Amino acid sequence: MDKTSWIGLIVGFVVLVGGLILKGSDPIALYNPAALLIIFAGTAASILIAFPINEVKKIPSLFKVIFSEVKLIPVKELIPMFTEWAIVARKDGLLALEEQAEEVENPFLQRGLKMLVDGQSQESIREMLEEEISAMEERHDVGAKIFTQAGTYAPTLGVLGAVIGLVAALGHLDDISLLGKSISAAFIATLFGIFTGYVLWHPFANKLKRKSQQEVTNKLIMLEGLLAIQEGLPVRVVEEKLLTHLSLKDRVLETDEGEGTHVEA
Repeated sequence: MDKTSWIGLIVGFVVLVGGLILKGSDPIALYNPAALLIIFAGTAASILIAFPINEVKKIPSLFKVIFSEVKLIPVKELIPMFTEWAIVARKDGLLALEEQAEEVENPFLQRGLKMLVDGQSQESIREMLEEEISAMEERHDVGAKIFTQAGTYAPTLGVLGAVIGLVAALGHLDDISLLGKSISAAFIATLFGIFTGYVLWHPFANKLKRKSQQEVTNKLIMLEGLLAIQEGLPVRVVEEKLLTHLSLKDRVLETDEGEGTHVEA
């Protein structure tokens, strides 16, 4: 579970309702079927027009990504893993990594290890794995664009809802009490449009981009480690190449747990 996504969502709604209460408004005013229809159904309609159906079908899985943790192998775990493989490779050759390749659960890392064992060239391994990373990044970018577009459409639809509401309000000019309620209801659509656009859809898009970048970085680190092993670099060099991806504090902790040496930034 991605705690920050859930906490942010809850805080956002608390701020919305709390703000209404502090301003002296009744939160029940938020229950406006017309406004909800215009904003949510209108945004959905805009997304359907803007994106092909095969991309729209991925929206449920995108929500799953937003509200759950991406399963990545931390660099702290990759370092001992790669150093162990480097020792095996230098001692017994790359073919000795075949057993480790079968045990690895990460598909990307398993594929890379098998390419090492098969004796493929460094250029071939780099090209194929970088293409896989690029394709993954492109798929993730489409998901982020869906929410970015939703965040663009929603506030404008809120203005549309306000205009529709004001048109209806003008039909009650002879009844001041009803006119006030109609104007208030008209701006509920604007409120929903701005809230969903800037508290939900745009932040969702940013969260998808950040998680995508984390996964890309994680795989690039794996690629760097695999190529270092294939190149036959000394174990210490392989370890130091991976340590550069940790903060200085984490590097010190990592080396203290290992050889007890200090690695400079």
